[in-house]
Amino acid sequence: MRKSYRVKKEAEFQKVFEKHDSVANRMFVVYQMDKPNQKHFRVGISVGKKVGNAVHRNWVKRRVRQTLLELKPDLKQDVDFLVIARPRVDGLSMKEVKQNLVHVLKLAKLLDEGEE
Repeated sequence: MRKSYRVKKEAEFQKVFEKHDSVANRMFVVYQMDKPNQKHFRVGISVGKKVGNAVHRNWVKRRVRQTLLELKPDLKQDVDFLVIARPRVDGLSMKEVKQNLVHVLKLAKLLDEGEE
């Protein structure tokens, strides 16, 4: 994903956290904040040290990014959101990561219901 699609700065992460608009399932937590005048969504991905070593954390982030890239046309555009991986996500296949991420994005109403 290009830099314009990412939430990178700590202050931007904190703004989304402070909004307290979150949804979760067993694998992911999604925090979201509406930004009405924004052209496209921005996403921040966080994978904590409880998930595993650096190799495992990067593995999870790559799969989350790839899933979001595949879902990009169906995602709500005027929002900033954070995807936080829970420790149980380590060791899942790409298909399972995608299923769980699609589930939590639908719960957050960030993804159209017709998608997978």
